Amino acid sequence: MNARQPASANDYLGAFRRVASVLPGQQLDWLRESRAEAIGRFAQQGFPTLHDEEWKYTSVSSIEHGRFNVLPPRGSGFLSRLVDRHALADSHLLVFVNGHLEPDVSRLGQLPAEMKLTSLNYRLERHPDDLEAALVTYPPASAFADLNLAFMTDGAYVRLAPGCIVKAPIQLLFIASEANLAIQPRNLVRAGAGSSASIVEHHVAAGEFSYFTNAVTDIELDSGASIEHHKLQQESPTAFHIATVNVSQAAKSKFVSSSFALGARLARAGIAVKLQAEDAHCELHGLYLTDGRQHVDHHTRIDHLQPRCTSRESYKGVVNGASRAVFNGRVVVHPDAQGSDAVQTNHNLLLSENAEIDTKPQLEIWADDVKCSHGATVGQLDEDQVFYLCSRGIGQSAARAMLTRAFALEVVNRVSLPSLQERLDELLQLRLPQQ
Repeated sequence: MNARQPASANDYLGAFRRVASVLPGQQLDWLRESRAEAIGRFAQQGFPTLHDEEWKYTSVSSIEHGRFNVLPPRGSGFLSRLVDRHALADSHLLVFVNGHLEPDVSRLGQLPAEMKLTSLNYRLERHPDDLEAALVTYPPASAFADLNLAFMTDGAYVRLAPGCIVKAPIQLLFIASEANLAIQPRNLVRAGAGSSASIVEHHVAAGEFSYFTNAVTDIELDSGASIEHHKLQQESPTAFHIATVNVSQAAKSKFVSSSFALGARLARAGIAVKLQAEDAHCELHGLYLTDGRQHVDHHTRIDHLQPRCTSRESYKGVVNGASRAVFNGRVVVHPDAQGSDAVQTNHNLLLSENAEIDTKPQLEIWADDVKCSHGATVGQLDEDQVFYLCSRGIGQSAARAMLTRAFALEVVNRVSLPSLQERLDELLQLRLPQQ
């Protein structure tokens, strides 16, 4: 077997030993040692199984036994039309092909002087001093995070100076252009005190082939900072997508996440938010659309660590065919987090008899003075509403399509970026049942 095409945890260890010397940042002792420690932990614990509580509804055996090239080749300029199709108007655009920055098709535009927007590889080569803490400490540790640290090749580096206001969206476009690749980007976002920006992380493919994306994004907000992170997962229908987002918030900061899962054969999105100081606020919104035999899993965790923090969480799913969706949302209110205010909901619409949803909203409260609630629903279209529309001269299939679209649009309409909202509406019309 080619050592660069692993099929198990031990094979990844062997592949790492053979390619470690050519991975980015090998001139840095701390990164070289951290990579070795990460792959060692991964080889020891292996891939998660259905016996692990956090993965009891999602099997990753197809990833474990897949054969993926751990050093993806660089892309080529033939993707310019694909970039044109997916680029948002007036955005600061960084394009990564097979995990590597493609400067020829990136479009940074006029950047504010107080913002740094570049590739992680560039920072490792020229300014690595401020990266160590961010790259080697990530909460919580996991097998896929270790795998990402061991093999990461590039990603986006975004740094906002205190008070920096970025009006245009920052779009990070990740393109897979070949089959059988293991693409492992690492993104770092640091928002200084009082700064604000909107970031769009978009994953697409140049064709319908199989590959594996394992992405990690770390976001740190200083006091009073505001960051919107919009994640659009539009991978190939035969691809595998594992994503981890870690967020740390200081006092009076605001973080808004919107996650849209449309593609991939198997997708898992994990978001962990730590409200580290008083009066921090976060919002997590998500929409997943599944069909065929797709499997989409969302795991979220919000830790209220200090007083008077607020969180709002709302996920919706439209599940069709023989597909399966999983939602596990956990809110933990710690003993010092008096005055916490948390609301969590998950609503799901089943469009076929063979579709399945597993939902598990959780509240864990260790403080006395709190206001918290959670809830989940799983159901089908309301036949009374269908009948009402039909009584007004609308055909039954059209009525069902209208109600399904209205259900999904509630999440899309929360997006503050008009260009992204318009794009999502177009994708909904392509994915949802037609009239």
